Amino acid sequence: MTTDQIFAYFQNTKNRDTRDDLVFAVSKMKHASVAIDCGCGAGSDILYLRKQGFTVYAFDIESQAISICEERFGVDDKVILTKDSFTSFNYPSASLINADASLFFCRQEDFDNVWANISGALVQNGIFCGSFLGPEDSMASGDINKGAYWPDVLVFQEHALKALFDGFNILKFTEHRVSGKLSNGSPTFWHIYSVVAQRI
Repeated sequence: MTTDQIFAYFQNTKNRDTRDDLVFAVSKMKHASVAIDCGCGAGSDILYLRKQGFTVYAFDIESQAISICEERFGVDDKVILTKDSFTSFNYPSASLINADASLFFCRQEDFDNVWANISGALVQNGIFCGSFLGPEDSMASGDINKGAYWPDVLVFQEHALKALFDGFNILKFTEHRVSGKLSNGSPTFWHIYSVVAQRI
């Protein structure tokens, strides 16, 4: 994606509605403490988590995302922002880790270490809330112009994804299959698994 396209995406998602999965995840927690927002984008989930009383550590690999979040939350000392990737972020202990539409772009060769860091950062009874790309998604297709979007995407089959959560109690698992159009009008198909799981 071009710089302008990335900026437009962040602006369009800055005030999006909070996802039902994240609301559900927070409802399962006894009290708010520390949350990590992986691939925070323009900060819509940060805003929700702060309203729920969490201290939020948030990172994104895109400088524009961090700049937007600094403008929104710069005076809030309970929001700790860093320009980081999944592999370079220093994960603090957390009761909630949020990774919405971000782990799609973790490189396959990095994922095992990244997942070890994410699951290792969750305290006992801590909750993971995130989404994963399914094999039928347009981004997983060999036909898509990967240069126009992202060169690599991480794809999971359902059985492999569920196996990933050994040591967790899966509270909610949803498969989404939705046809639609991209911002440029091109048709697309979203195949996404959403997971809310509590570490045992």
